[in-house]
Amino acid sequence: MTRLFGLDFQLLHDVVLMALAVFFLFLFMSKMLFEPARKLLNDRKNRIAADIKTAETDKQDAAALKAEYDAKLKEVDKEAEQILSEARKTAQKNATRIESDAKEEAARIIKRANEEAELSKKRAMDEVKQEMITVASMMAAKVVAANIDATVQDTLVEETLKEMGDSTWQS
Repeated sequence: MTRLFGLDFQLLHDVVLMALAVFFLFLFMSKMLFEPARKLLNDRKNRIAADIKTAETDKQDAAALKAEYDAKLKEVDKEAEQILSEARKTAQKNATRIESDAKEEAARIIKRANEEAELSKKRAMDEVKQEMITVASMMAAKVVAANIDATVQDTLVEETLKEMGDSTWQS
């Protein structure tokens, strides 16, 4: 046998066999180890891509929510101003109503006081009349008691009747 490149046949045979063994070992290992590792890496890559996509979606949702909350905050100021305006209007109406009620009550009190003053005035006048009647009757009693002659008495009666008038006796 001749040598190829200075190598003997046994060594070439061992090298070829070793190469075939390594090749089949590589195929076996790629099927058993590399495929699951590739699948694991692809799954991880897909999961990371999905997480990135979800994060981007969440970021967009958060931006939309932030914009919505900013809009609501602007509306809250307007709504608060509107509520305060309505409260002021209601307070003004209540103040007007209370003032009107107070004026009406004051008018009623004044009217009652005037009526009571009138009644007191009438009572005072009646008391004065009663007092005058009492004084007049006492004077009449004294006049009658003092021996007045008939002519003086007739003159007094006539004068009194003229002063009182006919209408006093007719009613």
